[in-house]
Amino acid sequence: MTEAGKNLWRLLRRKQFAGFRFRRQAPIGPYVVDFFCPAAKLIIELDGGQHADRIEHDQRRTDYLTRAGYRVLRVWNNELNENEQGVLTIIGQALGLDETHHAQTH
Repeated sequence: MTEAGKNLWRLLRRKQFAGFRFRRQAPIGPYVVDFFCPAAKLIIELDGGQHADRIEHDQRRTDYLTRAGYRVLRVWNNELNENEQGVLTIIGQALGLDETHHAQTH
């Protein structure tokens, strides 16, 4: 796991994020996703520089997961490193939390 992945996992594990349970490196169909919240059917993919060369592959993967009923949120490593609170706000919104509820959980 990358440093950014370790940092995000530190924030999501053990139901720390508003009580939502996340799994990491979860298999879904033919893919293994970075982070997965089963209750919300939300997948968080943490992308580094190598993904700039894999846009087509990533799009096929996202299309498959979306067709299977999941929501996919892609976050760049540098975005997490530079604006952790902003990324957490986006994740909270994807989970249907308002900013007040999200702020109280951290």
